[in-house]
Amino acid sequence: MDVVAEVLDLGAINTWLTDAHVDVTGPLTAHLLAGGRSNLTFRLEDAVGRELVLRRPPLGHVLPSAHDMAREHRVLSMLHAADFPVPTPRALCEDPDVTGTTFLVMDYVDGQVVATATEAGALGAPRATDVSASLVDTLVALHTIDPAIAGGRTAEGYLQRQVARWSEQWQLTQVKPVEDVDRLATWLSAHVPDITMSALVHGDYRLDNAILDPQTGRVRAVLDWEMSTVGDPIADLAVMLVYWTQSDDGRRAHVPVAEHITSAPGFWRREQIIQAYASATGHALEHLDFCVALACFKLAVIMESIHMRASKGQQRGVSAGDTKGLATATRMLAAMGVDVIEHGTVAGLSA
Repeated sequence: MDVVAEVLDLGAINTWLTDAHVDVTGPLTAHLLAGGRSNLTFRLEDAVGRELVLRRPPLGHVLPSAHDMAREHRVLSMLHAADFPVPTPRALCEDPDVTGTTFLVMDYVDGQVVATATEAGALGAPRATDVSASLVDTLVALHTIDPAIAGGRTAEGYLQRQVARWSEQWQLTQVKPVEDVDRLATWLSAHVPDITMSALVHGDYRLDNAILDPQTGRVRAVLDWEMSTVGDPIADLAVMLVYWTQSDDGRRAHVPVAEHITSAPGFWRREQIIQAYASATGHALEHLDFCVALACFKLAVIMESIHMRASKGQQRGVSAGDTKGLATATRMLAAMGVDVIEHGTVAGLSA
């Protein structure tokens, strides 16, 4: 069955959007947007060519508290009001009778999404350098927004909650035991730093979650805010570093997310990202290794959740035959985290 027909009732969505005072002229058509292994994202087009984007949770196994459309809509609204580069949010539907689940609708942002090594290589070295700088600048800009706009939330205990949350979700999602995942969970629980830094954090910050200006390489919009909250900004930097790739990487090259995407000439190395972020923010990075090990753990759990959905035929864009690669990704990420514990961030991520 076509995925649009399977998961979207376009007629009901059209009616709901009209009732929500979103300017559309029916009938709607929809196309599944490529990229991402989590929420399903569709480009909607109405009869006069107006474009919107609809996001909804994935089918099948969903981790508790994940894929929170209401949170994503709330954060988009706050950031748009703060003039941070995000798509303009238009509406949130929490009535499952419309099309079976909660979904949000936002403006379509035209631009370039770099999601493959081929697309990244085509940028050329000067543009790749510009993109690297813009990604760091945009992350710094996010972390300088007053977290009070989130309505009184606090970062107190954020790292402890992250360790507990992903440890619990590992127990819910694991297909097979992985010794390094258990080792990471134990170490992280015993080494949570006694430090509180507070900022709005994205939770999944990486190159292919950004829409770029094709002419300048600057970030036009940051996407995928489902895991955002008030938390420790160094955790965001850590996630970016784990997603980042280099031509001399070892285990990272076996993780099928953003494979080799920043390995082309011109992209900064991880050391440059760390130095630029520290210089721009003035943040002390003494707990960076902990946050990077935590990011490896978190992404290992997420990959295992995708593995579980794929093994049941419930993961869009991933066949049941891809499950071996997903299981490998879980193991590689966990091993990277152990290497970070033992050798530090820069050496551990490239091992």
